[in-house]
Amino acid sequence: MAYHPKSDFLHEIAQRGFLADCTDLEGLDEAFRTRRVAGYIGFDLTATSLHIGNLVQIMLLRWMQKTGHKPITLMGGGTTKVGDPSGKDEMRKMLSVDQINAHADGIRAVFSRYITYGDGPTDSPLVNNADWLDELRYIEFLRDIGKHFTINRMLAFESVKSRLDREQALSFIEFNYMLLQSYDYLELYRRHGVILQMGGSDQWGNIISGADLIRRVEGAAAYGLTTPLVTRADGKKMGKSAEGAIWLNDDMMSSYDFWQWWRNVDDADVGKFLKMFTELPVDECDRLGALEGAEINEAKIRLANEVTSLCRGAEAAAAAEATARDVFEAGGLGEDLPTLELAAGELSEGISIVQLFVRAGLARSGKEAKRLIAEGGARLNDDAVTDAGRMIAAADLGETLKLSAGRKRHALVRRAP
Repeated sequence: MAYHPKSDFLHEIAQRGFLADCTDLEGLDEAFRTRRVAGYIGFDLTATSLHIGNLVQIMLLRWMQKTGHKPITLMGGGTTKVGDPSGKDEMRKMLSVDQINAHADGIRAVFSRYITYGDGPTDSPLVNNADWLDELRYIEFLRDIGKHFTINRMLAFESVKSRLDREQALSFIEFNYMLLQSYDYLELYRRHGVILQMGGSDQWGNIISGADLIRRVEGAAAYGLTTPLVTRADGKKMGKSAEGAIWLNDDMMSSYDFWQWWRNVDDADVGKFLKMFTELPVDECDRLGALEGAEINEAKIRLANEVTSLCRGAEAAAAAEATARDVFEAGGLGEDLPTLELAAGELSEGISIVQLFVRAGLARSGKEAKRLIAEGGARLNDDAVTDAGRMIAAADLGETLKLSAGRKRHALVRRAP
């Protein structure tokens, strides 16, 4: 990057690895140095929780607020009804309004740990694009907004072009998404003085279209900024694992499992993840990331504690670390492990060990559980499970059982009180 930002916000995110592209970096830097900037990121409400792949955007908003500016988390109650075609191979499943509203509540609960909401000068207001999109009069929208978009340009954007190149259907409702997201930016400019939209690199086309719309309609300067696609050392995208998404909400994923994911990242990812997902000084992140041998494991524990403290609270992080030490160092059960409770009726005829692994969340299916057993990765109370047909009876649950899938994933099984 030839230009080195001078404003606190852009300097901080640049050295932490958040900055990919910007429509006018010098102009935006000047705005951050001379005024309080309002900027936003939109989040469609497709699930009750965001996952760690969304943490890049959440941390971006947090740093914006920490450096004295006004971040806005835009809930996509309106655009979720349409579906963003960016990065999708097929049309998104349509959700009901009740589902979308429930997802908004769950996602906002995560944001409240990172962002301060309220009416203060740097507080984030509660904003949902359903407030204006649900009220649109279609003909007027096409006349006033649609005239600023050309089909030629829309077809050239990667989110559209990639679908057409693969000869996969792109519905007309999805094709409208760019207009709606651009209109969001215009509405936020009018309602909250927003002059910056941020997002992942896959949103570049939508972002610059919104900035261009503000310039055309209001004659005002507006900016766009994107973050790079964050991948792990193994080349996989952030937010996914072999077991599925790493959710931010504790009702979707236990704090112990969340902590363990960060504790077990590749050595090569430690420094990068410390800079992006914690607030430790950059020099300290670099120092910890350069450690080797046994010392890098302590750096991973620091990473897990810092990230979990931000997302779940300091008590949850401390409990997860204590459980991990109990399980791995002392050979204990670890009271904070994910726990499956079985009712007496479920135990009257016994339950198979295969089903226990599935219901405890250590295997996604009976087939996967059987494969785990066959490959020697399944353990019951630290003893290898060799018989996939083994049944667990009520008498076996006189005490708590510990299930293990490999060396790093564990769960408890108890009789329900």
